[in-house]
Amino acid sequence: MKIAFLGFGEAARAFHDSLAPKFDDGEFQAYDLLLDRAENAGEMQAAMTSRGVKPAGSPAGLADAEWIFSAVTADQSLAAAQSIAPHLGQGALFIDINSVSPDRKRETAALINGTGADYLDMAVMAPVHPKGHATPVLLAGKLAAPLLERFQGLGFNADVAGEAPGSATAIKMVRSVFVKGLEAITIEALLAAEASGCFEEIVSSLSQSFPGLDWSKFPDYQFERTTRHGRRRAAEMRESGATLDALGLNGGIARETAAIQDAMAASGVKPSGDLRDTVARVLAARRTAK
Repeated sequence: MKIAFLGFGEAARAFHDSLAPKFDDGEFQAYDLLLDRAENAGEMQAAMTSRGVKPAGSPAGLADAEWIFSAVTADQSLAAAQSIAPHLGQGALFIDINSVSPDRKRETAALINGTGADYLDMAVMAPVHPKGHATPVLLAGKLAAPLLERFQGLGFNADVAGEAPGSATAIKMVRSVFVKGLEAITIEALLAAEASGCFEEIVSSLSQSFPGLDWSKFPDYQFERTTRHGRRRAAEMRESGATLDALGLNGGIARETAAIQDAMAASGVKPSGDLRDTVARVLAARRTAK
């Protein structure tokens, strides 16, 4: 069986690493835009070849795969589909794991289905490490139910969200308003506490009011996730904003979360394991960037 990845970043690598042992005679190939950039090509090619994944010269080189996982940044999801669509045909399954709005997935589904290939909306509902493809996922599309048993047999922790493309990602986009919004609220509150000289008092008060969050670990995790993955998470939150707008709600709340995620990534701070130290360094970096 031939399996391909359109985009070979963190999610694609995690899926490959856990999925590959399930196929004794599987062939894996991938294409990523970074292969075409001299400053990034070496690292990306090494990430592929070290895993036994064959680098493709272009998206067209993936078209003969039976399964094609699209795993690019949210802002590139439609462009990625457009780059491979002219080369697809019957027999190919395009699995869209990108964190984008339901409207974007429906638009992509129409494009892919129009080629004779099949489209599957897959929403990844938790961080891909350490479980890889066994991370909980939701499936949507006309083949979601027929393929469920096969996916589960390969170790996917999968369930069906609905027959219509976009049904799976809708759940993720709405959930992200809360999950990543909570990250942003926590971060801004602790930065404001440090700037106001009341850090210990705020942490103590929040610990008493919300003991279930385990304040010995919770805030450190928020800073680690946002400084490390802020740009990707910001792109996802802009898609959450588009989702809320399409529902007639306030997408601005998600876009403000995206702005905070972007600012955290731009800070360049690597958490030290000492929360107060990390907060102080992020605060200094954020203020310098103003």
